[in-house]
Amino acid sequence: MKWIVAALIVWGVWILLRKPARKRSPLADARRVLGVDKSADETSIRAAHRRLMGELHPDRGGTDAQARRVNAARDTLLAALRDPR
Repeated sequence: MKWIVAALIVWGVWILLRKPARKRSPLADARRVLGVDKSADETSIRAAHRRLMGELHPDRGGTDAQARRVNAARDTLLAALRDPR
């Protein structure tokens, strides 16, 4: 019984002391979804979007959530290209 209490204490301390998950920027997440790098231009972003939508479109076996995620990634990256802050 004592070893269970000790294990729970160690686990609780580990939970408190671990590093929080690193938050990814929306641009990095969008780049990862589309599979493009930081230097991607508008043409390569649109080509990656077209390629993924060919695979993930709901009419071709993908889900609606996948299509929305790919569209949101494209919109995020294109907006960042048009308005770099």
